[in-house]
Amino acid sequence: MSNMKRSNGISPLAKAAALGVALATLALGQQASAGPTERAQARRMYDRLTGTPPDEGLLTLLENKIVSDGLEETAWFIINPAQDHSKNFYTVTLKNFAAPWTNRDQSIFAPLNDYTATVIGLIKDDADFRQVLFDDVVYVGTDTSIPAYSPTSNEHYAKLESNSVDLRTLRRTMQSSLNGLPSEATAGVITSRAGAEAFFLDGTNRAMFRFTLLNHLCRDLEQVHDTTRPTDRIRQDVTRSPGGDSSVFNNNCVGCHSVMDSMAQAFAFYDFDETAKRLVYTPEQVQPKYLINADNFRPGFVTPNDAWDNRMRLDGRNDVRVLGWDPSLPGSGKGAKSLGRELAYSGAFAQCQAEKAFRKVCFRSPTTVAEYNRVKAIGDEFKSGHSMRRVFAQVAAECAGN
Repeated sequence: MSNMKRSNGISPLAKAAALGVALATLALGQQASAGPTERAQARRMYDRLTGTPPDEGLLTLLENKIVSDGLEETAWFIINPAQDHSKNFYTVTLKNFAAPWTNRDQSIFAPLNDYTATVIGLIKDDADFRQVLFDDVVYVGTDTSIPAYSPTSNEHYAKLESNSVDLRTLRRTMQSSLNGLPSEATAGVITSRAGAEAFFLDGTNRAMFRFTLLNHLCRDLEQVHDTTRPTDRIRQDVTRSPGGDSSVFNNNCVGCHSVMDSMAQAFAFYDFDETAKRLVYTPEQVQPKYLINADNFRPGFVTPNDAWDNRMRLDGRNDVRVLGWDPSLPGSGKGAKSLGRELAYSGAFAQCQAEKAFRKVCFRSPTTVAEYNRVKAIGDEFKSGHSMRRVFAQVAAECAGN
């Protein structure tokens, strides 16, 4: 060092060291100046995903994680079930997310049940979320101090909720091992006890089709209404001249029933026994509710089995281009499982998951072109990964700044 030139008594090495310190200080200063933005984003994402504010230590951790890993990965970290701080996402946020799907009133105040628990469990395990409509699956608690799952009672889930059990402990099992149905007759939440009680009880089982469409494809019957569809599968109980006017049927009723009746036939062997308080499945035997009010229109369709056909796949306003029906599936089949797969593999199902998660986390629907495009992109990505947990992370990142 003695032969190195000095300026004002400071060696070049000292200058370099000082410059390095200055640059590091500047970088820290830039992070510090950006801190309030990241800190606000971290707080907002955690609040919206868990419904609770983070403590100062966790907030700092999340703020730094946004700087190093970005918004989406920070949201993914927040909802990682292996992390202690994720409990409320599963026990509160997701419970409230799925509860309206389990009842006809679409009330968020519905008790925890096997339908809700299965939605939570599939997201927790980051499973293919499409299974929610067709797999032999149900999630149950692991606490042996509470009543076991019963196909005739919701007591198991009521105790989980009243005891404030951490729902990250829910365990996946085969639905058929608990409710007595053959595996081929199970169809995820469609054949859950709660789903059956809400949508197979009384009526004509059309409610199950309508609410499955509404809750999982974000379409009500008005959105799939199409008067150009064939009428040959519309049941006898639908009069062809409501109020003595056949034009009402041709211009209105046919639009819903031609689609609905040909697909709700998949549920012909199911009912909910209100006395026994359980789902009933009668293989190869059509439930009497499918044959009621035959005198309304004697030439109408008489349901012989559980074979269904998706008339929306035909060239029309709800065809493959609109609802994105999967071309690898035949568009017809027998029973609830194959119908559930038809619905779950559609583009509309994928897009619906992104829309519902956005509304849940952002507390509103998309309002700008950029937001609509981003939600569409998230739905498109779901088609390849089928991860509902990833969808939540993506929408949380999208609305972290607003």
